[in-house]
Amino acid sequence: MWQKVAKFKGAEYFRKALLVVESPLIHIKPPFSQVYVQPHFDYDPANDHLIPCREAGIGFKRGDLLQIVNREDPNWWQACHVVGGATGLIPSQFLEEKRKAFVPRDFDGSGILCGTITGKKKKKMMYLTARNAEFDRHELQIYEEVAKMPPFQRKTLVLIGAQGVGRRSLKNRLVVLNPTCFGTTIPFTSRRPRDDELDGKSYRFVTRTEMEADVKAGGYLEHGEYDGNLYGTKMDSIHEVVDTGRTCILDVNPQALKVLKTAEFMPYVVFIAAPEFETLKAMHKATVDAGITTKQLTDVDLRKTVDESARIQRTYNHYFDLAITNDNLDRAFQTLQAAVDKLCSEPQWVPVNWVY
Repeated sequence: MWQKVAKFKGAEYFRKALLVVESPLIHIKPPFSQVYVQPHFDYDPANDHLIPCREAGIGFKRGDLLQIVNREDPNWWQACHVVGGATGLIPSQFLEEKRKAFVPRDFDGSGILCGTITGKKKKKMMYLTARNAEFDRHELQIYEEVAKMPPFQRKTLVLIGAQGVGRRSLKNRLVVLNPTCFGTTIPFTSRRPRDDELDGKSYRFVTRTEMEADVKAGGYLEHGEYDGNLYGTKMDSIHEVVDTGRTCILDVNPQALKVLKTAEFMPYVVFIAAPEFETLKAMHKATVDAGITTKQLTDVDLRKTVDESARIQRTYNHYFDLAITNDNLDRAFQTLQAAVDKLCSEPQWVPVNWVY
């Protein structure tokens, strides 16, 4: 893994932060007393009828940082808040999994997120991660073990959100303003290039036979078909950007997160949320009036965007490092830029399997 990590800026911090013997390659995990987790749910012991003593419990919010002091009991762990130092009992992974297994899951039968066809122009996407779609909707997210690392540049910046919330605008602005720090992939397609199109400019043109073979071999992060032609994002194209020392910005379907959230891609995942309906309607009117777009969206279209945004947040919330409500594009961009800059100047807590 370290040979790969060494290719991106900040990898030297990883080497210094870990006890690593290069030959043979051994990663030494910290002692048990140094186990840290981030919960993917909120907890209040005052509302828990299973806890043996409510006064002994400690509450937490999703994303809080907890040190596990003792987990010998199968149902109740002793934990300490890293910030503030409060100590007490929390439900164990085992107990919370049993409890959540009896809660009806959020499944409304509306189809795979972002893949539902609602009009003639929308692409029918067939994701490589589709085999995990149902599992993603039902998997139980409880605690994630994390490790503290010095500042470093993430390999990928992943923007997640409903169609029409401004992900592409944010991505393009980051790349244009910081071309030495950020890059993005060029999609592949099986369609023929038009007379004014150059290969490698807006698309990389390949034959359908070649693209289908690469899809079958697992070479695409996601792919789909539109108007009889295949389109997709190739895994190698992500590595090509990373190998230049830049962070690769991706705006992908949320199902791809299961593939991306690994040491191979080390993503910083940002959810771009839709604003309230009236705000979204006013923003759309402003873009039409300014001539930025000629596409007129109905109230039904805009409400679908708001609803889809809420569904994505409920289903994939455990993957997000940051959520930004785009009720003003300039303000959303400033928030995104500040968050990315912070990664290279402050320590980060990352999934422990990225490190050991």
